[in-house]
Amino acid sequence: MNLNSRLIAYSLALLLVVAAAPGVNAAEKENSPLTDPAAANLKAPDQFQVKIVTSAGDFVIEVHRDWSPMGADRFFNLVKVGFYDGAAFYRVLREPKPFMAQVGFNGNPKIDAAWRKATIGDDPMVQSNRRGFVSFAKSNAPNSRTTQFFVNYADNSYLDGYGFSPFGKVVKGMEAVDALYSGYGEGAPQGKGPSQARIASEGNAYLEADFPKLDSIIVTDLIR
Repeated sequence: MNLNSRLIAYSLALLLVVAAAPGVNAAEKENSPLTDPAAANLKAPDQFQVKIVTSAGDFVIEVHRDWSPMGADRFFNLVKVGFYDGAAFYRVLREPKPFMAQVGFNGNPKIDAAWRKATIGDDPMVQSNRRGFVSFAKSNAPNSRTTQFFVNYADNSYLDGYGFSPFGKVVKGMEAVDALYSGYGEGAPQGKGPSQARIASEGNAYLEADFPKLDSIIVTDLIR
């Protein structure tokens, strides 16, 4: 099943849920935490797990708030509002040397744009970017984390010095992370993979048309 088929199936299921919910209208959806980052402000539990159901298999991230408090809170809220459902693993780098699998653009450009300036502060380094640890991506600027996160494929502890503070670790299903499609390589313009600028402006329509083999998140679920 390709990315488009998976997203159609998920969208139909989501429509049924919304249709069955009394009192849900367009205005309420526009003002929901999914499109209003300021409303997605819950404090995360000290420790929790998230099941990530993907087209390559399932894996579980265990989050520790004391590792990265602001990172844990942001991830908790993004999962709660369903931000990652349908998001593609657009940057999966395993060759010639294992590096990371990155995800975090919402497939709807309007939703993604709402979060683009909703940055969070940097957290102190408590853990290290070793295999299986999960961190938010950021730019070279301080306090620039938003929604992008990555799973480390190898010991990338050199990233610690750049402020990539791990907030969790894959505790089950790392084989699914290892199975994510990596054939497109690094993104444009450095490589032949997806352009982040075009993902931001065109969403999953661009990825489905030009990079149909990408794996994606089908749904995320707080399990503990």
